[in-house]
Amino acid sequence: MSQQHSADSAPNSAPAAVADRRDWWRDAVIYQVYPRSFADSNGDGMGDLEGVRSRLPYLRDLGVDAVWLSPFYASPQADAGYDVADYRAVDPMFGSLLDADALIRDAHELGLRIIVDLVPNHSSDQHEWFKRALVEGPGSPLRERYHFRAGKGENGELPPNDWESIFGGPAWTRVTEPDGTPGEWYLHLFAPEQPDFDWNHPAVGDEFRSILRFWLDVGVDGFRIDVAHGLVKAEGLPDLGSHEQLKLLGNDVMPFFDQDGVHEIYREWRLVLDEYTGDRIFVAEAWTPTIERTAHYVRPDELHQAFNFQYLSTSWDAVELRSCIDRTLDAMRPVGAPATWVLSNHDVTRHATRFANPAGLGTQIRLAGDRELGLRRARAATLLMLALPGSAYLYQGEELGLPDVVDLPDEVRQDPAYFRGAGQDGFRDGCRVPIPWTRTGSSYGFGSGGSWLPQPSAWGELSIEAQTGVAGSTLELYRSALALRSERPDLGAGDRVEWLTAPEGVLAFRRGAFACTTNTGSRAVTVPAPGRVLLASGGEVTVTGEGEARLPADVTVWWIAD
Repeated sequence: MSQQHSADSAPNSAPAAVADRRDWWRDAVIYQVYPRSFADSNGDGMGDLEGVRSRLPYLRDLGVDAVWLSPFYASPQADAGYDVADYRAVDPMFGSLLDADALIRDAHELGLRIIVDLVPNHSSDQHEWFKRALVEGPGSPLRERYHFRAGKGENGELPPNDWESIFGGPAWTRVTEPDGTPGEWYLHLFAPEQPDFDWNHPAVGDEFRSILRFWLDVGVDGFRIDVAHGLVKAEGLPDLGSHEQLKLLGNDVMPFFDQDGVHEIYREWRLVLDEYTGDRIFVAEAWTPTIERTAHYVRPDELHQAFNFQYLSTSWDAVELRSCIDRTLDAMRPVGAPATWVLSNHDVTRHATRFANPAGLGTQIRLAGDRELGLRRARAATLLMLALPGSAYLYQGEELGLPDVVDLPDEVRQDPAYFRGAGQDGFRDGCRVPIPWTRTGSSYGFGSGGSWLPQPSAWGELSIEAQTGVAGSTLELYRSALALRSERPDLGAGDRVEWLTAPEGVLAFRRGAFACTTNTGSRAVTVPAPGRVLLASGGEVTVTGEGEARLPADVTVWWIAD
């Protein structure tokens, strides 16, 4: 019989007003904090947990429901903390377990929930298991917890199969054995410093269920699961038989991604989570070929949400957006899960820059494009996203309209993919530049000692200080939109939209008394006015006495029927 952890039994629980709101996650707005780039409390140029804690009132006032923290665990930082050496410790650069506890407590007092990242596909090569596996040599029981294999070729000089790393190059690295000879190879779908766990070994599952309980007892409200689609590999680790494998991702089920075996793992995890009160959740980072396959991760006995990467990758085009929205809602409805919507995160070019460039360039772009156009479209895309049924994710700084920093000097870049070649483009640093809080200062209020990535000279005028209270600023647009969404139950709730007739290039739908109209075209259009204007992303919306409205290009309008 499973133990039921009450809200009072955990050392750090959400207050009753927060904990009692059942199914809060179905229409929640969740804000992603990338800790190293959010706020620096000690002036070392690196953001930290105390910095995040000090800025929680800002997030409450912004109007979000929960905060997702990217990894802050003990790590050599070979991949910005996604290489974890100790899953139960906080890296000193971010603070301590006491800082994490204080952050969670303060968040709960402010009515905010905390979701933490979990990285179960791989560990750091400095994890105690992996270090012991290397020292103990071939035949070590610890090697069975990772994918160690003998190489091919006469002397084992070739990798065990033809898999390629997502970060470029082979997905295998050969080790030097304790006696100094070339030895076995180990699998790493990402950087060599990130060896993949072998989830066929029962000790791996036992360990992660223990890790879940550790952080649930600390008081977290959920977990975002990194590479949720990657834990299980096809039996026998078969060759793919092709090169440039990264181009195949998203088109088919790969032998190392989206294998059906992952779902049994998440059913076991759900049993752990359900021991705890407070409506805690799992969120999957699951890159799958189709939205329909993504829906497999959020069946009633598995995870609660999965990121909608198909939506993030959709161009600023009415036909494509409507198709993606329909397919998403249709796929999630049978499993009873809410849709999720996201436009930016720590791995992709900010949408203010993506939309500033021509369609078809992908999600990592090193071109500034038309900044004014990109911001106009980004604001419109945000209002469209926040009007859709389900849960929405915001990435820190998008509420300021921040563009990607596309001109970082090569010598300051830290994305490991940038240095490996032939994999991801390696330009993720551009969306990770620390955000500006004030107009002036060594790092525009980020901290007193500069920032780990250089900020553009124009950052101050995009800062929170510069935009607060300024009518029409992007920050005030977000605040207004989130306040309206909170006030109106027909925003975010439900699982369908009623499409309205609209001109080419325009999306229009109704949800009860609320309606949303988005003009993705390059020219102003005349559309039926389904009510009075609640909020517009920009431009001047002209409503005539004949029940029509003139919408500028790249604008979204929220309406309410009188």
